Parts: sequence; C-alpha cells; structure tokens
Amino acid sequence: MGLNNDYWEGKKGQWMENNFLIGLAGVIASAAPIVIAAVGETITEKSGMLNLSVNGIILLSAMAGFAAAYSSGSLTLGYLVGMLIGALIGFVLAFCTIALNQSQVAVGLVLAFLCRDLSYFLGNDFMGLSAPVIHSTSLPLLNEIPILGPLLFDQTIMVYLSLVSIPAALVWINKTRFGLIVRSVGERPEAAYARGVDVNKVRYFYTIVGSALVGLAGPIYSLGLKPGWKGSMTGLDGIGWIVLAITIFGGWNPLKVALGAYLFEFLRWLGLVFQTNLSGVPSQVLQVAPFPLMILTLVFVNIKNAEWFETMIHILPPPIYKFLSLKGKRRNAAPSSLGIPFRNV
Repeated sequence: MGLNNDYWEGKKGQWMENNFLIGLAGVIASAAPIVIAAVGETITEKSGMLNLSVNGIILLSAMAGFAAAYSSGSLTLGYLVGMLIGALIGFVLAFCTIALNQSQVAVGLVLAFLCRDLSYFLGNDFMGLSAPVIHSTSLPLLNEIPILGPLLFDQTIMVYLSLVSIPAALVWINKTRFGLIVRSVGERPEAAYARGVDVNKVRYFYTIVGSALVGLAGPIYSLGLKPGWKGSMTGLDGIGWIVLAITIFGGWNPLKVALGAYLFEFLRWLGLVFQTNLSGVPSQVLQVAPFPLMILTLVFVNIKNAEWFETMIHILPPPIYKFLSLKGKRRNAAPSSLGIPFRNV
C-alpha cells in the first residue's frame, strides 16, 4: 500500500542533498491530510458515534474534489466538494444508525467499501487528467525564523489549516460549553439527556462536521500531495484505516492524534532514507516497516488499559510502581458510549 509515493519520491533526492529540516518539512506537509481527517474522526467519536467509513470518504472525496477542480478550474471548489461529500456520507451514517437504529459498525463498513467502489467507477472518466494543484504560500517574516521558518511557514494553506486544527479542536473540546456538551454526550448520554441535551441531534451534528473534515483530506491528496486521479492506482486506499488507528493511538486527544500522524509520516520518511542508504535491504521491507511499528506503538501506549498490567507492576519497587501507575491514570480512554446507540425516553 503506497501512501504519498508521488510526493515522497519527488522530494527524496532533495532531502538527501539538503539538511534534515527539509525532510521534516516534508513530513509536516505529507501528514496534513491525516491530521485533518484524524481530528475530524476524533470530534465524531467524542460524541459517541463510531465512523468506520473514513477510508471510503477519503477515496470518494479525493475523486470528486479532483473532478470538480478539473471541470471548474477552481481549487476552492474542489476542496468544498470534498467536504460536501464527507458531510453527506456522515449524514447517511447518522441517519441509518440513529433514525433507522442500525449498527454503527455495519453501516460504517458498508459505506467504506461502497464509497471506495463508487470512487473507482465514477472516476474512470477523470483518470490521467490534470487539474489545478495547490502551491506553497510563504508567510512573510515568519518564514525567516531560524529552523521553524522553513519548517512551518513555507507550506501550503492546507498545511497551515492542519496545524491550526490541532489547538482549535483542543480548545473547542476542552474549554467551551459546546465541547462540554459533546463530551457529556459521548461519556454519559443519559445524564446529558436528563439535563435537557438532545443527544441524537448533537451526534448528528458532530458526525456531519467530523466527516466533512475527513472529506477535506481527499482533495488535499488529489490536488496537492498526489496530483490527479488514477483509480485503484492512486495509492490512497488504506489511509482511512490508518486514520482510525491513529485516533485510537492518540487516545481521542487532538494533540496526541496529530503527533501520531506526524510519527507515522516520520517513520515513512525514515524508510526512504534507509532505502537510499541500505541497498542490501529489500525496498518492500522498508516500505511496510512503518505499519508494524505503528501497531507496536499502539500496543505499548494502550497496554495500561489491561487489568493485568496494574497487577504486574504492583510487585515493583514503590517509586517505579507509583510512576507507572500515575502514568496509567493519565491515559485517555475511549468515550464510554462509543458505538452504543441512544434512544430518547
């Protein structure tokens, strides 16, 4: 499964000739759509809605966004169409699971595969065509800051948006009344309902908004990182599952979710570096290496959720036990009602 191969291959030689910071700038750029999609999925899941259609949304929105930009010549329209596709799929998911009382897992999986196949079928007429492509926009003065300037402030608008989405989501979820409502709906929907909150309306809203952000990730690929639409050869199939894994990896915390996205792309970049310098290692091994590494990291980060872990560390010396136990208490668990339907009394 090749993710962002066009972008990475185009930059590989440049990174080898220049310094490490240029490689990190590429990591930040390449992680932008994953960050935005993962933040969107985090928002949705915070409300208790499990959206497994992420992979299909990214594929269909990438195709639709590219088609819109090609037909109109407008990048803006391409991005808006991608978000609209995501919002529509989010509405379908919410309607089927809330109004029709269907399983969130089943509906999400059906939508994931349906949207994937639709993207390949409807995108046949747009394969091999060229559309407008987004370019970097340097921020005056800021791009002259040593180290951070070229790293953060000589990027595309979508990269800036991904960076802004992290603190924005953190503040929204943790510091606003609206964030308190969505957290209460995800953790204790019965209590929220008793206080007058329309639980299902909140879930509709955040499923649609979160899915719209996931939908934005598609055109970021097809109009920037991986320009064009190549059907099943586009290399985007599978990114949505990475987004879901990163959401779990980050403990439903926007900052940690974003760090997970950057870690994944950093591991992929290291794979390219090693591929260049370790000629004896098969390239396929280095290409797939980030995936098991992410799985191992997931296991390591979430291992404290197991009861046996607390029992095991109890036999350790008190200072070590106290440290590990406190670290465990700071972990972020899944919303209590995630994937569980709510029925108004």
